[in-house]
Amino acid sequence: MLSVYEGFFSGGARIVHTDVVLGLVEGGQRHGALSLHAEVHREATRQRMEDDACHRALTSAGVVVSALDRVHGTGHGISADFTGPELAETARAMAAADVILSLKEQPLALLNQAGLPRRPVVVCLHRSDPENQGRALDDLKAAIADGTVAACVCCAESTRAAYEAAGIPSELLHVIPNGVDLFRFRPDAARRLGFRTELGISAASPVVVFAARYDGMKNVPLFLASAREWLRDEPAGQVLMCGAGMTPANPALEADIVAAGLGPFRDRLRLLGVRRDMETVYAGADVVALTSSWGEAAPLCLIEGMMCGAVPVSTDVGDSAAIVTGHGILTAPDPVGIAAAWSEAAARRGALAPVLAASRERFSRTRMVASYAALIEGVVTGVGLDEGHVRS
Repeated sequence: MLSVYEGFFSGGARIVHTDVVLGLVEGGQRHGALSLHAEVHREATRQRMEDDACHRALTSAGVVVSALDRVHGTGHGISADFTGPELAETARAMAAADVILSLKEQPLALLNQAGLPRRPVVVCLHRSDPENQGRALDDLKAAIADGTVAACVCCAESTRAAYEAAGIPSELLHVIPNGVDLFRFRPDAARRLGFRTELGISAASPVVVFAARYDGMKNVPLFLASAREWLRDEPAGQVLMCGAGMTPANPALEADIVAAGLGPFRDRLRLLGVRRDMETVYAGADVVALTSSWGEAAPLCLIEGMMCGAVPVSTDVGDSAAIVTGHGILTAPDPVGIAAAWSEAAARRGALAPVLAASRERFSRTRMVASYAALIEGVVTGVGLDEGHVRS
């Protein structure tokens, strides 16, 4: 197997995909990985491949990771002007594989190049806005027309519906919902206490965590407006922002904070940036919040937070309603309503704990990896790839 990444940078899709690859390696498959970019500048953050947690996890598991010598800047999309050495590197990586996994459709700009070895490609789709990603949808359609795409994995029903509506043949679309490592993501009283002690947060203080990269789809201004309402009404409340660009070094975020009128509450708004211990952050929180406006499919932050005991509160985007219903609160994109929902969720955390615990198997990494393994086996053998065969 060869997994092709656009780059190694902070984001839920890369975390999920890397976890799938690691699970397949644990199951006996041999994997390699190729990154189109060795370094990515986005969300006001310089992200080098070798510094990324996913890259480190893959190499620690013995997966050989190579990269084209490219740096991705602030522009959108991937240039299709690949050099001879870049195509030669890609050809060498593909030649050793039986199946190619493309993390999202962006790497197809490379994989569609003439002269590369023909291998069946499985495209892993992690968004619900195919028309909002530059040339990526056209590249996906071109790869399908060429006959190289054997299947598309959709991480959510909303992804399947969106891509089918955009003209992708339904028989290629298979839904495998996201899952997480249940041993890593679990309620943990010791982690909760240690994390709160580290930040100087009392055991009784309600804590809301927002785990997202600084991107328009996340609707950071809505989150900050909600935080202002909530911190004003909750004198002991604490708001934590994690992810790429969620640091004081991001001038755009600092401008958003000022615009939201959060000055009087700045001491209770913590900008934590990229964290490698999100299981600890979630265990220390009472609420995991999402305020996205578009593009989401099956938001990983909601699942990870829930599995650690934080109550999810989300806008209705992608499959968020299916994930949150019965486990937390779905909200309209209104700051006052969102703030009220955070308070309600924090108050109900204890009562909802048994409900969250009972849902753990549904969000299991084991289930997810087994479904990917079944689909890949079907691609290799040509058996069992009827529409929705691996949906779980």
